[in-house]
Amino acid sequence: MTKTKLLFVCSRNQWRSPTAEALFRDHPRYETRSAGTENGARIKVTAGHLGWADLVFCMERKHADRLHERFPDALAGKRIIVLRIPDDYEFMDEALVTLLRETLSAHLEL
Repeated sequence: MTKTKLLFVCSRNQWRSPTAEALFRDHPRYETRSAGTENGARIKVTAGHLGWADLVFCMERKHADRLHERFPDALAGKRIIVLRIPDDYEFMDEALVTLLRETLSAHLEL
């Protein structure tokens, strides 16, 4: 069975997107990666990340807007979902994990 490839995007790739990536690390149906939109991101998003992904989850609208500005060709035909999760959490924060599970359950099999 081919796994669905999920890309999680936030600003600096420090807390939100790596937490989402970790939640699905050993999931039988999904393969995950994470990246950030800022120059100082731990892993900065590239056209290659977007080309790899089947679904792109952005933590905030500004992340989706930046992707559309920088990578319009790589986003052709891609589904981008904005989760509306603010930058108020640290990596694997219990409240963040709960919010991610609740928000993502509308889009993914958890």
